[in-house]
Amino acid sequence: MESTPLAVRQRTRGLRASLDASVAEGAVAEVFGACAGGAVLTGWALYFGATPVVIGLLGALPFAAQIVQVPAAWLTQQVGAKPLAVAALGAARLAWLPLIAVPFLALPQSTALPVFVAVVALAGLFGVVGNNAWTAWMGDLIPSQLRGRFFARRMIYLNVTGTVSSLAAGVALDASTPRGFRGETLAALAAVACVAGVVSVRLLLAQQHVAPPREDGPPAWRDAVRAVRDRRTRPLLAYLLGWNAAVGISAGFFSFHMLTNLRMAFTFVATYAIIVAALRIVSAPAWGRLVDTCGARPVLVVCSLGISAVPLVWLFVTPERWWPIAIEAVISGTLWGGHGIAAFDVSIGVSPRRGRPFYLAVFAVGAGVGFAVSSILAGLLAAALAAPLRDAGSTWSEIHVLFLLSALGRAGTAFLALRIAEPAARGVPDLARALLGTPVRRAAKPSPASLSP
Repeated sequence: MESTPLAVRQRTRGLRASLDASVAEGAVAEVFGACAGGAVLTGWALYFGATPVVIGLLGALPFAAQIVQVPAAWLTQQVGAKPLAVAALGAARLAWLPLIAVPFLALPQSTALPVFVAVVALAGLFGVVGNNAWTAWMGDLIPSQLRGRFFARRMIYLNVTGTVSSLAAGVALDASTPRGFRGETLAALAAVACVAGVVSVRLLLAQQHVAPPREDGPPAWRDAVRAVRDRRTRPLLAYLLGWNAAVGISAGFFSFHMLTNLRMAFTFVATYAIIVAALRIVSAPAWGRLVDTCGARPVLVVCSLGISAVPLVWLFVTPERWWPIAIEAVISGTLWGGHGIAAFDVSIGVSPRRGRPFYLAVFAVGAGVGFAVSSILAGLLAAALAAPLRDAGSTWSEIHVLFLLSALGRAGTAFLALRIAEPAARGVPDLARALLGTPVRRAAKPSPASLSP
């Protein structure tokens, strides 16, 4: 039966309301992230006396949790994308409740640190389940021709909220630490994170639920095998594995390096994050249009190559010379936003509607395993190199070695993105012409039905 104009208008209004709620939910989730991640997470670790090995472990935990992606995909199809996303993401954000009390219990470090690590691990596991369901949900909800621009708009609001929240958290920690109230401030930030988690659940519930087509049938584990064997997904899987392994070598150590080796204040770390986020906000609409026009693959290639230079810039930063960070902020702020939009778009774009949660799970497992293994090995390598470099009187620390290895790994992996099989995507030269202002014919994105295996 054909849709009436009234029904079309109602669906359009419903979709618009859901997209607005998704933007608001993402912004509130950024408040949670600012109060429970990044420099604050490192602050918790240092408060409990964590070593670089533990720092590396903490950086690896969210990615090691990706091992539950395939069971999460089965749950997504069994329970439904929206119900599972709401329940799992809510649990992930409320898992921080115990940390509100920990600083007031006078627990010994041997007890408090494992409790903290357990909270981070539990939140990571629930987050993996929730993100798999949420990504599948958004893949069904958002029309493919709008996806790039929508996530660019969403990213703007997320970055604004995230930077303001991060700055507020950094100022609070800097103001309280000299007075001996760091533990109490960390507990207050955990409470704010949990309140944001409750609000985010309310906003998730306000979004439309898209019922899967009847022909999908019940969830089947063979869909996971099909996702691995599908010739269209293997290049993307190889890229995600290699890229995240290269990023994982250094990602968990930037905040640690800034706070300990460079002796920066939490406020400066937050200010740096604001600059990066501001550039992401400015560049996001352009990246969204480029993804919709040229395809995600060329954007992914260009951004990956540019991001490879980020760890190299940190080799020239010293406690007396901070100005290279401005160069790094420009590179990171401009390119990481485009990379995130392109990676999300291409992951959904190459996944058929049938078994999409399993495809997304396989991508996340590949990325998570690469990041987790390299992050843990990086922590062990840093611990092994610390004494020899110090005894040799080297101006380099063990963190500098990790930055160099990460840069080399990123540069090598960036070329793997050229092999990704994105239907109708333009080439890198077309993207270069579009960046210079030359009109480029829009890429024709296939419908999910045309991708059925």
